Amino acid sequence: MNTPETDKKADFDEAALFFHKYPTPGKLEIQATKPLGNQRDLALAYSPGVAAPCLAIRDDPDTAADYTARANLVGVVSNGSAVLGLGNIGPLASKPVMEGKAVLFKKFAGIDVFDIEIDAPEIHRMVETVAALEPTFGGINLEDIKAPECFEVEEQLKARMGIPVFHDDQHGTAIIVAAAVLNALELAGKDISKVKIVTSGAGAAALACLNLLVSLGAEIGNIWVTDRFGVAYKGRVDEMDRWKDPYVKDTEARTLADVIGGADVFLGLSAAGVLKPDLLHLMADKPLILALANPNPEIMPEAARAARPDAMICTGRSDFPNQVNNVLCFPYIFRGALDCGARAINEDMKMAAVRAIAALAREEPSDVAARAYSGETPIFGPDFLIPSPFDPRLILRIAPAVAKAACETGVANRPIADMAAYVEKLTRFVFRSGLIMKPIFSTAKAASAKRVVYADGEDERVLRAAQVVLEEGIAQPILIGRPQVIDARLERYGLRIRRGTDFDFINPEDDPRYRVYVDLLIELGGRRGVTPEAARNMVRTDNTVIAALAVKRGEAEAMICGLEGRFARHLRQVNLIIGPRPHITDHDLSTLSMLISQRGVLFLTDTYVTIDPSAEEIAEMTILAAEEIRRFGIEPKAALLSYSDFGSRDAESAQKMRKAAQILASRVPDLECDGEMHADSALSEALRQRVYPHSRLTGEANLLVFPSLDAANITLTALRTMLDALHVGPILLGTDKPAHILTPSVTSRGVVNMTALAVAEAAHKAQATLIETA
Repeated sequence: MNTPETDKKADFDEAALFFHKYPTPGKLEIQATKPLGNQRDLALAYSPGVAAPCLAIRDDPDTAADYTARANLVGVVSNGSAVLGLGNIGPLASKPVMEGKAVLFKKFAGIDVFDIEIDAPEIHRMVETVAALEPTFGGINLEDIKAPECFEVEEQLKARMGIPVFHDDQHGTAIIVAAAVLNALELAGKDISKVKIVTSGAGAAALACLNLLVSLGAEIGNIWVTDRFGVAYKGRVDEMDRWKDPYVKDTEARTLADVIGGADVFLGLSAAGVLKPDLLHLMADKPLILALANPNPEIMPEAARAARPDAMICTGRSDFPNQVNNVLCFPYIFRGALDCGARAINEDMKMAAVRAIAALAREEPSDVAARAYSGETPIFGPDFLIPSPFDPRLILRIAPAVAKAACETGVANRPIADMAAYVEKLTRFVFRSGLIMKPIFSTAKAASAKRVVYADGEDERVLRAAQVVLEEGIAQPILIGRPQVIDARLERYGLRIRRGTDFDFINPEDDPRYRVYVDLLIELGGRRGVTPEAARNMVRTDNTVIAALAVKRGEAEAMICGLEGRFARHLRQVNLIIGPRPHITDHDLSTLSMLISQRGVLFLTDTYVTIDPSAEEIAEMTILAAEEIRRFGIEPKAALLSYSDFGSRDAESAQKMRKAAQILASRVPDLECDGEMHADSALSEALRQRVYPHSRLTGEANLLVFPSLDAANITLTALRTMLDALHVGPILLGTDKPAHILTPSVTSRGVVNMTALAVAEAAHKAQATLIETA
C-alpha cells in the first residue's frame, strides 16, 4: 500500500531520472578552452604546434602545469563497491554518483574532473590501474570503496604516486567531524585530551575521524569503538583488521550500552536508530552527538534534544542544523593542493582545513556572508558548530590554509608567493560559481510568511512548480483556476498534491470574494478609466487582476503571472493594482534579468519595460537593480553601456548614459558604477584601464545597464542562446509588493526560482517594515 512518503519518493525518483536523461544524458561534457576558428588555431592546437609544449614537458615535467590542464584536473575514481546508501552496486552503476562528484568539484571550486569507474574489485588491480593514471591528473579522489580495502588502496597509492591521493569518504568526513568536535568542546569548556569518545560504526569514515582526532590531541585510551559486532575488544575475531587494532580494549564490555557511560562525544557512522534515548542519560554533561547515518541518523535530533536538552547535535541531513556534509571541504582542499602543486595531502594540510572550518564558524559574518546565509545571521553556538556548505567564505579560508600548510611542510612544487593575491583570485571565483540562487532559497525557506498566488494556476508548469515549492518548504501556493481543471491536470500529470489539502485556490468563476475584489478594483482604478462594469468583467476574466487584488488585500505576500499573454498587459494590471513604491513614479518600474552560465553570473537591466529611459530613470533602475543583486550575497558592479567609450562619441544616447553615471556618483557614491562605456570595457578591467585608467569601476562588471529597451532585450536573448545560460527573471523592480511577470517561454524550474525570489523579497520587506516601526 502506498503511503505519502512512498509517493513522494516515487515522484522524486521520476524527477531524478528525467533530470539525468534530458536534454543530454549525464551531467558532464568536455569543452575546448582555446579558439579553433581558423587554420592557424588548428596548427597551434595540434600538429605541428603541439610539438613545442610536448618537448618542453619532456625536458621539464613541472611545465605540464603551464601547458596542459593537468594542474586543474582531478580523477574521481571508484570501483562501486560501497556506494553511499546503495552498497556494492559495481562500477557502471556508480557512474551517476561519480559524475555528481565531478559537478560538485566544478561548481564549488572550479576544478575539472574525469570520473573513472574501474572494474577492479581486488586491491592490487585497483592500485595498478590508478597508479598508471598519474601522468593524466593533478590529484586523485578515491570514492565509494569498501572497507578495509579502501585503507590499503589509499596507503599503497600514496606511497607510489607523486600527486595528492585523497579518499573523501574517510578524510572529508573526518575533517568536518573534527571541526565540529573542536568547536563543541570549546563551548562545553572541555579539553580534547581528556574527553571520552564512543563510536557506533568502525568503517572507513569512522576510523579516519578517530585518527584525525588523535592527531588533534585526543587520547587513544579514551576512545571506544563499537560496530555491529559490538565493542572492539581484545580477542574479538569478527571483522577485525589492523586498522582497528589501535582502538582495541582489554575489557569485558561488549555493547554500546556498556561503554557509553560518561562519554563526551558520540560518533555515529552506522545505522538508523542505534542510539536509544535512554542511553543519552548516561553521557557526560553537554555531550556532542554526531549522528551521521544517512538518510536516517542513529537518533533523530528531536528525540536527542528531548532526552538531553544540553546536547549539541550534528547529523548528515540538510534539514537540521550542523550538517556534516563533505562538500564543506573536499573541493577546497583540492583547490589549495592543486594551486601549489602539492605532491600529497598530508596530516598538516588536513589539520589546517579542520582549523579553518572551525574558525569560520566562530567568525562574525560579513554583510555578504550574512546575506548568503539569509534570514537570521547564524551565531556560533550549539546549533552552529560548523558553517553552512554554501558559505561563500569556505573556499577563501580552506584553500589558502591548505596551500600554506603544503608549503610549510615541503610538499608544494609551486609554492604560492603572494597569498593576498591568491585570496583575491579565489574571491573572484566565488561569485562565478553558479550557486547564485542558494541564498535566495535559504531566505525563502526561513521566511515565516510564504503565501504566493499564481495567476496561471491551471498551467502544467505552475502545477509542477507548486509541488516542488511545497516539498522544499519554499512557499504556500495559492492557485487561480477552475477547480475541475486543476484536479484533472494534477491527475493527468501524476502529481501528488491536492487542491484544498496541500494548497489554496481561487476559482475565477465562483469565488465568495468576487464583490470585495470588484469594489477594491473600482477604488483603485476608478480615476484611471476602470468603470464598474469593466471592473466586474476584469475580475471574472483576468487572472492577473485577481492575483494582484489578492496581494493588495494581504491574502498573499507575492504573486507570479505572465505565463500566457503579453508582458505589457500584465504590467498594466500590476501597475494599476499593486503599483510602485511610494517614492517611485509609474514610469520608473523596470526589470532585471539574470543569466547563469558556465562563465558566471551576469545581470542586465532594463530588459522588458521602459523603451527609451531618461538619465534619471536609468539611475533609478540601476539603484533598484543594485539593491536586488545584494539579496544574492553579491556586491554589484554596474557598467552603463553605450556605443561611446568614455567620451569617444557624443551622440544623445551617449550623453544620456554619461549623465546617468553622474547622477549615480552623486546619489550612491558607495556603488561601484561608471559609464558610458563599451561592453568589452565593462567586462575586462585590462581593456578599461587602457581606455580610461581612472574609472570608478574595478574588476569585471556584473550589472550591465543599457540605454534602451532595444539594446537590453536583444543582448539578453542573444547572450542567453550563445552562452546556453539559465535565465532567471524578468525580475520586476520597484513594485510596492513582490510581483513578477514571467514570459511564456519560462520552464517549471524558472517558476520555482522566481517563487523563491518573490518570497525572499517579501521577507526582506517585512523585516524592513519591522525595523522602521521599532
